[in-house]
Amino acid sequence: MTDDKDVLRDVWFGRIPTCFTLYQDEITEREAEPYYLLLPRISYLTLVTDKVKKHFQKVMRQEEVSEIWFEYEGTPLKWHYPIGLLFDLHASNTALPWCITVHFKNFPEKDLLHCHSKDVIEAHFMACIKEADALKHKSQVINEMQKKDHKQLWMGLQNDKFEQFWAINRKLMEYSPEESGFRYIPFRIYQATTERPFIQKLFRPIDSGGQLHTLGDLLKDVCPSAITPEDGEKKTQVMIHGIEPMLETPLQWLSEHMSYPDNFLHISIIPRPTD
Repeated sequence: MTDDKDVLRDVWFGRIPTCFTLYQDEITEREAEPYYLLLPRISYLTLVTDKVKKHFQKVMRQEEVSEIWFEYEGTPLKWHYPIGLLFDLHASNTALPWCITVHFKNFPEKDLLHCHSKDVIEAHFMACIKEADALKHKSQVINEMQKKDHKQLWMGLQNDKFEQFWAINRKLMEYSPEESGFRYIPFRIYQATTERPFIQKLFRPIDSGGQLHTLGDLLKDVCPSAITPEDGEKKTQVMIHGIEPMLETPLQWLSEHMSYPDNFLHISIIPRPTD
């Protein structure tokens, strides 16, 4: 892979200032102060909110505490989506800090998966990495790794250790010189204005003539509504990690440098603010 380590670091250390407040109908023994936290974009809500949970449980009666879940402006936040994706999709044009509401009751079964332990997050994360490698290398790289390598990927994410994670993850980002790219690009496209969870299909990083496919090529093929017509007004923003990459950016480069730790490019398409 081309070595743009500064980009990898910037992606890894991206943070979102967040204010957690307890839902007004939760029963407490005294007033619950808000809790402030810098959330890592690349992680998962249920992995980094132990302190939030402890903070609010201190003011609650134990019998009132069941599974914690989070909501932003009426939308339950899916813990199995990376935090950065949740922010880009639901809150990217709002003022910081990001205000998230904490609930301990009335778990929204229709909207969220249960997450009773860190093992559930690890299983989801590893399933995504395996799916990504099936697309990139027909699963050859992940299958050749030892169990301790899989564990190192997870522990690197869980403990926020950039070097530990990338020592293993770089192998998942390599390809042989004669191939000039991955077999397919692992991506998911999310649209803020639709109920559909995401769009995912097979898409190669290189066209039949040997030219590199770009982000624009992918969108034209998979989600043409995100592309502004030449004579038209720009109505959408295409966000990855809180920025709008140029549509001319090669997909192969994006996949190597802007994927989340689960090895997927998570691309948000949101309405452009009108102000």
